[in-house]
Amino acid sequence: MKRIRRLLIGPPRDVSDPQIFHRTSLIAFFAWVGLGADGLSSSAYGPEEAYKALGSHYHLSIVLVGMTAVTITVIAIAYSNLIQHFPGGGGGYLVASKLLGNRAGVVSGCALLVDYVLTITVSIASACDQIWSFLPLQWTAYKVIVELSLIALLIVLNLRGVKESVNVLTPVFLLFIGTHAVAILWAIVSHATGLPALFRAAAVDYRHSVGTLGFWPVALILLRAYSLGGGTYTGIEAVSNGVTMLREPRVRTGKRTMALMAGSLAFTAGGIMFGYLLTRSAPAPGKTMNAVLLESLFASWPFGSTLVIVSLVAEGFLLVVAAQAGFLDGPRVLANMAVDSWMPHRFSQLSDRLVTKNGIYLMGLAAIAALLYTRGDIGTLVVMYSINVFITFSLTELGMARHWIKDRAKEPRWKSQLAIHGTGLVMCASILVVIVFEKFAQGGWITVVVTSAVIAFSFAVHAHYEEVRRGLRRLDEILTSLPLPERAGGSLPLDPALPTAVISVASFSGFGLHQILSIHKSFPGYFQQFLFVTAAVVDSGNFKGAEELGRLEQTTAEQLREYVAWSEAHGFRAGSRMAVGTEAVAAVEELCRKIAAELPRAIFFMGRLIFREEKWYHRFLHNETPHAIQRRLQFQGIQAMVLPIRVL
Repeated sequence: MKRIRRLLIGPPRDVSDPQIFHRTSLIAFFAWVGLGADGLSSSAYGPEEAYKALGSHYHLSIVLVGMTAVTITVIAIAYSNLIQHFPGGGGGYLVASKLLGNRAGVVSGCALLVDYVLTITVSIASACDQIWSFLPLQWTAYKVIVELSLIALLIVLNLRGVKESVNVLTPVFLLFIGTHAVAILWAIVSHATGLPALFRAAAVDYRHSVGTLGFWPVALILLRAYSLGGGTYTGIEAVSNGVTMLREPRVRTGKRTMALMAGSLAFTAGGIMFGYLLTRSAPAPGKTMNAVLLESLFASWPFGSTLVIVSLVAEGFLLVVAAQAGFLDGPRVLANMAVDSWMPHRFSQLSDRLVTKNGIYLMGLAAIAALLYTRGDIGTLVVMYSINVFITFSLTELGMARHWIKDRAKEPRWKSQLAIHGTGLVMCASILVVIVFEKFAQGGWITVVVTSAVIAFSFAVHAHYEEVRRGLRRLDEILTSLPLPERAGGSLPLDPALPTAVISVASFSGFGLHQILSIHKSFPGYFQQFLFVTAAVVDSGNFKGAEELGRLEQTTAEQLREYVAWSEAHGFRAGSRMAVGTEAVAAVEELCRKIAAELPRAIFFMGRLIFREEKWYHRFLHNETPHAIQRRLQFQGIQAMVLPIRVL
């Protein structure tokens, strides 16, 4: 199984490699592929939903094209400013937490998590819809099976690493750009002579509609179509959420990526909607609107049917690329929340391929569940998807607008920035309200329920971790505040002939000191020397650059020196060892095996937090690192014990 895993996922990465960030980060072009594809792919379903919502008032699509371009521009500028002010990444979760408070941050973060799950589901479902537009209808029964298989494939691909997954999918991205640029330009060129008449007819139809229905009913029709096409704007936030995976200088790379994505999305989404109007495209059974558009454009071309199929295949595979955003940014948001103790801490851990594998598994499995629930119905999925996107958008724009108002005395450009974010807030909040009102019974309610459940789960997790922290703080106050005795002499090297207690510790705290006292109580007078070992674990919270890793090693070494000084002050020989890795179990196990060869009389100790009443969720919220290390060492014939530490 290990060989199969290595074949699929690849060998471990060396976190100590000084070039590791250069090799795993993305330049603007590849970030456009990996993150920008999420926004660009929404042109496959967003314009279609908006155009269909107009019904017989299709002439209003000209206005809708302009509104779409303006909205994309405003949101893109707003998120470019976000990258400038939050270069460490984090996107909507971090912005809402910093500018509106932790509770708003949790709401935004949970909405983002559900959003990225649905990013995967919507993208995969829409991809298969494009492909099945030219396949026989009897093959529809196999569509869900193919969708599930694609999600499983993406899980494996993302476990290999960020850059590897993007490299594989780049040719597909470029094929989409090429085929759809040709389609949009041909739609305009082939109908160029009729454009003046089209605009005149649209103006006549508009005046007729206003005269028949009145201005406000027409405005509401337009607002409804604009809002139900809100899926067009989904994915724009992906770049700001994934800043940490960009090549230095990250802010400049992020802004370039945002410009590439916004320009390509405005051209593609607006061009496709305008193409619907030029060709009078209408929904057809078993086909997407884009398939209808491409057939009307290329039907008369030599090999036109082949070009249609190639374009739809490119569109389908671009949507598969877009699902990457869910696997790239979703686990990062989850990891950020785990670092802040709003989600189980295990979601912040990196694998030996330097990816947040637990987050990838969760995103993939949740996407599969959403796909099975909806049976891949794109209409329901887009509604569910859009609600959470605009919850995050609205909170982000509200936070930034509040920031510019609050700091207007220190910010000379506050008026222009407030205008951008205020406009974005009005746009996003309007779309959110209309979608929830219009589509609550058609899938909107399940999104509200699921997101509310995730928010409640986050607060419950945080409350538990806070209770544990209070207990640990009490232990710290008791043990770390005790005065140290006068030191008898200088430090002595460890003697291999003496019994040695090797203690696995983390930071210098009452928890670690409690382990030393427990050993003295269980083995009075037996151990004369102590060796403290720890793993400097590289997780998503500190995997941000070489400086962060250097700071991690320095801090860990300082914590170990505190234990050594405490032991020597009490008259014991003491030493320390440290390993750097992405998984504490593997790093500590390797360290302990080397120590066992050097110190034959060593016994290894790990402390484990215990509760008065063990609950079923404790194993999930608190990792089983001590027992895992003990099992591995005992299997190799090394004596290892787990010390129970009660703090609650």
